[in-house]
Amino acid sequence: MTLYVSNTLTGEKEAFEPQDPDDVLLYYCGLTVSDPAHLGHARGWVHVDVMHRWLEHQGYGVRHVENFTDVNEKIVARAGDPDLGDDEAAVAEHYIQDVLDDMRGLNLRRAEVYPRVSEHVPEIVDLIETLVEGGHAYESNGSVYFDVTTFEDYGKLSGQQVEEIEEQGDPDELAEKRHPADFALWKADGVKPESVREHRKAGHPLGDDECPSGQTWDSPWGEGRPGWHIECSAMSMTHLDSTIDIHVGGQDLVFPHHENEVAQSEAATGQQFSKYWLHVRLLETKAEKMSSSLGNFTTVSDLLREEGPNVVRMFLVSTAYHNKAVFSDETLAEARERWERLERGYRTAVDACDSTGARTKVTDRDLRSAVERTRREFAEGMNDDFNTREATTALLELVSAVNAHVGERDEYDYRALRDAIDAFEELGGGVLGFQFGAETDGEASIADEVVQLVLDVREAEREAGNYERADDLRDELEAIGVTVEDTDDGATFHY
Repeated sequence: MTLYVSNTLTGEKEAFEPQDPDDVLLYYCGLTVSDPAHLGHARGWVHVDVMHRWLEHQGYGVRHVENFTDVNEKIVARAGDPDLGDDEAAVAEHYIQDVLDDMRGLNLRRAEVYPRVSEHVPEIVDLIETLVEGGHAYESNGSVYFDVTTFEDYGKLSGQQVEEIEEQGDPDELAEKRHPADFALWKADGVKPESVREHRKAGHPLGDDECPSGQTWDSPWGEGRPGWHIECSAMSMTHLDSTIDIHVGGQDLVFPHHENEVAQSEAATGQQFSKYWLHVRLLETKAEKMSSSLGNFTTVSDLLREEGPNVVRMFLVSTAYHNKAVFSDETLAEARERWERLERGYRTAVDACDSTGARTKVTDRDLRSAVERTRREFAEGMNDDFNTREATTALLELVSAVNAHVGERDEYDYRALRDAIDAFEELGGGVLGFQFGAETDGEASIADEVVQLVLDVREAEREAGNYERADDLRDELEAIGVTVEDTDDGATFHY
């Protein structure tokens, strides 16, 4: 069965054919580490993770690279915060660790490498030198700009026309550029003007001389730091190749970031930069995109504490990467119900298969057909541009078949149940990244017992009339991510 992907470069859904029939080169534009990661970021992470898993399931080796942008004016603006650090590097380090913790919390496969911009300045400088020598870039007052008029295919990814493009970059750069659409490859003399503006946006009432500036490096054009767009080209070429198979990023990066990546990379090498460009639709909340700048976000760490990784992953894969996704109480509740139904179906299959009612000579052709149909429909969904909504629906239909089988008889088809369990674990676990039975592992059981012990103490305090102490215990539990609900039958809790 052939995998088809929606290629932004051509505007078509195309059969996927990697350069090497055995290995796929995949690059994902990672996070600028200036804020806590939110659910919109996790949407991209999880979908790329599922792409990685499905490609491996199809027999490919996957070389997956995902960068951290740790050189950026927004990071500089955070410097001086006592919780983050005194300089750009310290702030970036703080948020990179948070991102890695969130990634592990979401049960993501590890990329082959997570390159940082600050570690690849020599490669960036080499790439810029190649562009200058080739007549595609020019120096101006110690900065270097890419000349968009020298690349005749400029606009082929986004559909933009050079003559219609408004100026790119900071307004202060306009006087230095030959064409308003030219973009910076190297920025001279640090980032003082930008860092001052961003620092003030962040609410720090400091004067120009008090604002921190970012890291700078030596270059043939003088002291400075790399522009944003050149970074991904250099890191992708360093860790993958001049031409890669799949480049993934958020929909908001098509222009100018990815368009500029195409131009500078192909101008430098004379080769196609990426064969397939896949773009993840942005996550919306209350009819606007979720973003750090708008302040309308839910952090990954908060939602993981509240719902756990399986519900969060179910929320994210319940909408295909190329479709509009909305975060709300209703869509989160739907994801919670879908995960609980899937987990219960898996547990029903396991309990029945491992019971004395399971028989080797009992045959249920309906259940056996349901397992085959689930595998077929799951594969059809995933091969249709990684349609995770269709894939999860196929698994939920298998739940219905398992429930019907177990509910209608006293003796069970052992082989069919075993095959259903294999399908849940291989497809739901191995491809979609769910962790079945996680609540029954030792660590979770101990945690549940400790929470219940605290609730028992809380109830004893309430019975003794120590209501303030009882409230304190509830607040302390909620502070570590345990939500307590008082019902007529006693207190219940969930993470």
